[in-house]
Amino acid sequence: MPRAHPVTGLLVAAGAGRRMGRPKALMATADGEPWLRLALAALLPVTAEVIVVLGCRAAEAQDLLPADPRVISVVAADWADGMGASLRAGLTHLLHEKDTGRVAAAALVHLVDLPDVTAEVAGRVVAAAGPGALSVAAVRATYRGRPGHPVLLGRDHWRPLVAELTGDTGARDYLARAGVLGVDCTDLASGADWDTPTASPG
Repeated sequence: MPRAHPVTGLLVAAGAGRRMGRPKALMATADGEPWLRLALAALLPVTAEVIVVLGCRAAEAQDLLPADPRVISVVAADWADGMGASLRAGLTHLLHEKDTGRVAAAALVHLVDLPDVTAEVAGRVVAAAGPGALSVAAVRATYRGRPGHPVLLGRDHWRPLVAELTGDTGARDYLARAGVLGVDCTDLASGADWDTPTASPG
């Protein structure tokens, strides 16, 4: 019988980081902490496991992942098509996890280029859904009134979202139609993405 895992983390870290000059999955802070590990530190305390979606220079990024059985890497073959393709790869993997004996009620989607987002933020987003409503949840962190990450997606949303994810189009339109609940996390983090070397302290 499949084991119930209420929330699985889904970390999208597949892009080439063209404005950054290298894949963000290979970036580190000024003191040498990989962004990948910072993102995992935000997800692991509130999830049963984390699926890390890699793409550009995936082998190098995999070397930065901890030797932790809760961290599972997936390579998006079509990562170069954009964010939508990478998110689709991660959700498709989750849809098939029942075959491995693991079942999650929801996915907590996060991006690798938000290193100041902490486990406190992730915990607040998950808590907003309520334990009995995880499978239908659509909740996202907001910062100063702007939508951000992480985003909690209940299992009921995975298949219809996968059906419309293409190229660089993410889940924004789908979430708007689904009536996503925004949870203010301004007091915990900036939620700002680090897209260029000058914008990043790393």
